[in-house]
Amino acid sequence: MPTGRDARRDGEGAAAASRPQVRPATEGWTQQLAADGRPALQFASPRRKQPETHLADLTPAERKAKVEQLGLPGFRAKQLSTHYFTHCTTDADAMTDLPASGRQELVSSLLPPLLTEVRRLRTDDGRTIKFLWRLFDGALVESVLMRYPGRITLCISSQAGCGMNCPFCATGQAGLTRNLSAAEIVDQVVAANRAIADGELGHSRGGGQERVHNIVFMGMGEPLANYKRLMSAIRTLLAPQPDGLGMSARGITVSSVGLVPAIRKLADEDIPLTFALSLHAPDDGLRDELIPVNSRWKVDEALDAARYYFEKTGRRVSIEYALIKDMNDHGWRADLLAQKLNERGRGWVHVNPIPLNPTPGSIWTASEPDVTAEFVHRLEAAGIPTTLRDTRGKEIDGACGQLAASE
Repeated sequence: MPTGRDARRDGEGAAAASRPQVRPATEGWTQQLAADGRPALQFASPRRKQPETHLADLTPAERKAKVEQLGLPGFRAKQLSTHYFTHCTTDADAMTDLPASGRQELVSSLLPPLLTEVRRLRTDDGRTIKFLWRLFDGALVESVLMRYPGRITLCISSQAGCGMNCPFCATGQAGLTRNLSAAEIVDQVVAANRAIADGELGHSRGGGQERVHNIVFMGMGEPLANYKRLMSAIRTLLAPQPDGLGMSARGITVSSVGLVPAIRKLADEDIPLTFALSLHAPDDGLRDELIPVNSRWKVDEALDAARYYFEKTGRRVSIEYALIKDMNDHGWRADLLAQKLNERGRGWVHVNPIPLNPTPGSIWTASEPDVTAEFVHRLEAAGIPTTLRDTRGKEIDGACGQLAASE
């Protein structure tokens, strides 16, 4: 009698016979390789100058000390924080509660410019805006603002470029330029709140002041490769106004391709964030090619770390899975994914299949609708909660994997 592994191998063979297996390959660019011939991974940021220290880089106590160093009373730091985090302004002329004498010096010292808008693209329905930002050193990053029924979500970047070298992702093609500072991360949210207040995303029927409800670290970069600044930014996002933006930890999602030690470290922070694992393949054979970091930490190690995150935080983990035609969308892979998740218990995980954004003539194209439906059905039949993601911003290259920050 064949073992479970043998039966699965037989199933894989039958699947391969009935439908082709496309292998990952880059198109229009050359993937950087390491000395061993594998795709190169860049975990450390290149040594580049960081922007000037900003209010959002500092703790409330550090802000107070900085203000006092300028010869002003410490309470001015809280006034400045109110203008930035609550009113979303860096305009010194609007800060009339600060004394005119020394006001410009205070603002320029604690609120140096971080993001310069290069371009703003909107979808036809006006519910999605993609921002292209130039940083102080000329590096470019993008963020995407999306209105959904009852909430507003912002997809933000944590790095300029990315060092994870995934062949299907536009961001990683140029490699990693540098880590963003904590303030550069936070400033994307403040800028989005300013745009919302200005009516750039339209107004809700209920009226009143709207702000970003949800943050997803799914823009440019691998968030956990910029761990220290990521956590500094998150603490500022969570700090009550006026010390921060007063957001809920449950409204913040951190996504990773599977940096296992950092996932466990994030779990130990005891902050009830949502964690999302970009898995995209349940078998090491394909994932080694699709997600190069899998050569460092395998599928089972990443899933064990994700399960640990659930155990420590009580927060259900999301598994992101971009469905790519004839590459990772075979039925046996849905079965294998369900098996691996169920082996680690029930109720701890949710799968988000993501229809890949199609490019004419490319191997990187979305699964056929019937294949997508079958993949979802197999997961649900195995008891895995599954929701096909509603992707936004495809027509402005603002959807998953499309952020390339080009002018």
